[in-house]
Order: sequence, then C-alpha cells, then structure tokens
Amino acid sequence: MKFNKVENMAIGETLYFGTHESGLGIFVVPKKNFSKKYAIIGAKIGSVDNTFIPNGENEQITVPDGIAHFLEHKMFEMSDGSDAFAKFSEYGANANAFTSFTNTCYLFSCTDNFYESFEHLLNYVKSPYFTDANVEKEKGIIGQEIKMYDDDGEWRVMFNLLRALYKDLPVRIDIAGTAESISHITPDTLYKCYNTFYDPSNMILCVAGDVDENKVLEITDKIMGDKITGTKARGIYPDEQENVFQKEIEQKLSVSSPIFDIGFKDSGKYTGDEILKNEIAVKIILSSVASKSSDLYERLYNDGLINDEFSYDYMYEEQYACAIIGGESKEPKKVCGEVIKYLKDKKRIDADEFDRAKKSIWGSYLRTFNDVEGICSAMVRNVLKGVNWFDFSNIFDSVTLAFVNEKYEKLFCDEEKQALSVVYPA
Repeated sequence: MKFNKVENMAIGETLYFGTHESGLGIFVVPKKNFSKKYAIIGAKIGSVDNTFIPNGENEQITVPDGIAHFLEHKMFEMSDGSDAFAKFSEYGANANAFTSFTNTCYLFSCTDNFYESFEHLLNYVKSPYFTDANVEKEKGIIGQEIKMYDDDGEWRVMFNLLRALYKDLPVRIDIAGTAESISHITPDTLYKCYNTFYDPSNMILCVAGDVDENKVLEITDKIMGDKITGTKARGIYPDEQENVFQKEIEQKLSVSSPIFDIGFKDSGKYTGDEILKNEIAVKIILSSVASKSSDLYERLYNDGLINDEFSYDYMYEEQYACAIIGGESKEPKKVCGEVIKYLKDKKRIDADEFDRAKKSIWGSYLRTFNDVEGICSAMVRNVLKGVNWFDFSNIFDSVTLAFVNEKYEKLFCDEEKQALSVVYPA
C-alpha cells in the first residue's frame, strides 16, 4: 500500500493513512521532536458483541457474556509460556489493554525502542494461544475481578442505570460478564471470536510521535503480510424500545454516601459522522446545564444537596446513545427532581451558552494534538465507529444552535426517556 497524506490547515497537523493489504486500517500522525511515542491497535469487538455470524459460517451464534474482555486477558499469554507484558518491559515500554462496550484495544507508549515494541505489539495481537488449561486458569482470575466490581458503588450505579435505560441491548450487561457466564467460555468460542472480530478488516492501527511512517508500514508488511483480507465482522443486535425500560433501580452497598446517576436515553440511531455531531451537541448542552459553572450546580451546591462529585457524561455509539448526570447526595431523589425540573423549565440554551461551550470544545480538540496518547485514543475510538475524526472541524461547524436546541428538547424534556439509579449505604 501507499499512504494517503492529508494536511489539516485548520489545526496545522498532518495525517498519513491507508488500508493495508491485510485489511488493517493504518493511521500515522507525525509529531516531530516529541519524546514520547504511542501506538494502539483496536478491534471492533466489545461487550455488546455477544451474537454474531462467525467468519466463514452462515448461522449466527451467541457466546457467553464477557467473552470480549476474557479474550483481551488471554491475548497476553504467548505460546512459549511467556507474558507479552514482560517483553514490553525489556524494551522500556509501558503497555496496557482494555475492553469497552464496543472496542478492544492494545497499546504501548515509550521514548526509546519504539520499532522493536511496535513489532512486538503486532506479533502478539496476531498470535492467539488458547488451551483448556490456560482458559480454566483465567476463569478464576476474572471471577475475582468481577467480584471486586460487584462491590464498587460507582460501577454498580452506572450499570444499574444502563439496566434501567435498556431492555434488550447488551450494553446493560457488565463488560466482564458474570462468574456464571464466563464459566461457559472455551478455547473454541475464544477462537471463533478472535477469527471473526480480530480479522484485520475489523481493526485499526494508529501511531503518533516522532516516527517514520514508512518504517511503520515496513514493519506492518513484515508482520501482517501473510494475513488474508477478510470481511468486517457481522454483529447482531436486538431492536430496542424507544422509552426507558425501568424508571428507577436502587441498591445498597458499602458506600459512605448515596450515589446517583440520572440517565437520558437517546432513541436515535446514528451512523458515521452523525455520531460525532450528536455527541458534540449533547456535550454543549451538558456543559451549559450541569458543569460547575452552571446555575443548576451553584443552586444545588449552595442548598447542600450535592458536593463537588456532581458531573456529567455521555455515550454515543452505533448501537446506543445516552447522557448521564450524577454524583453524591444525601437526598438523591430530591436532586433528581430538581435536575429534571430545571431542564424542563430551561427548555433550551441561549446563544452565549452555545458560543462558550463550542469554544471550550474546540480548545479541547486542539489540545489533544499536544498529547500522542490523546491523538491515538481519539482516532481509534472514532474511526472504529465510522467517524472521520481528523475532519472534526467540519463536523464541529455543522453543529448549530438550532440543532442543539432540537436535541435538547428531544433528549432532556421527555419523561419517558429518563431513569434514575441510586446506590445507598448498606
């Protein structure tokens, strides 16, 4: 392959990109004179991908919940008995991996020995090794991890909210699954997942730092040259109702103060750049109504109903989308009522709020390019869901005040789209 070169004059950055003969998408952002170098390879498989048609087959299968996370753990165990992390340590690199609802990523950062570390990254992600013995051993390790998160108040309040918002979509299921679900994982099911979702056509590689894009391509050719281009994985997801599944979910755990999350379910199904456009609109709204400089925050804080843990979040993916406002409060239901009433009474954001929020978001985007990790993480996260993140400025400019306020009314003023999750002290 030959790299395409794009120069974004609006931000003064250059991107090299292309699709390797194996099907792997490659993105390189050179950052001359940066000491830190970063590489990440991501596969479009997360906890929501438990039903799919395996590559080379015609019938759909359903695999145990938590298998994407389990697979991530097992990828670090190599056929010679060594651990992939150990090799990174020899090179002086910091390596990690994570599984989200929609993606699994493997990454490292370093200042020296970048190309050796990069070759190792591609090698071990390309070479799975699953046996009955090492799979059984991992079940105990992940089982302990699941137990730990079962007792985590902030983790539980979020997943309880997702269970309230969604009736059928597997985003309502814990990323690691349950002790029961992972007990059914076998080497065969792991290989089926790997061969389907770790096909290079279903993966993205991004590198940022003071690196030579041609050297990156040379190593990719060396490691991935024998991989046959396949097809993108075909995940199958249930239809989801527009309104929330449950209005409230409560739980008691060992927490010092009640923790709450208020969820707002976006029933829109977005693809490509529309995902980012709607995400920007929701971020503008949330920063205007729920940031620490907002009227709502000041009023609730002065009334002693919240503390500085009050915050907001959002999730915008191809399969689902929602916004969240949460924090700590001795009277979480009262806070929920106040938040809902404030949003309904306010009805829209004004031009000044819109302009301030947009300037802040644009500033955050520009600052991303001062951080190689930020560049790669944002690129992989967006490209895997079909968003042209390097064209952020054009998508950003398409977000108008009218579009934002249309989103406000649909997402934040409909009681049937709202749910509450609370974890109380046991």
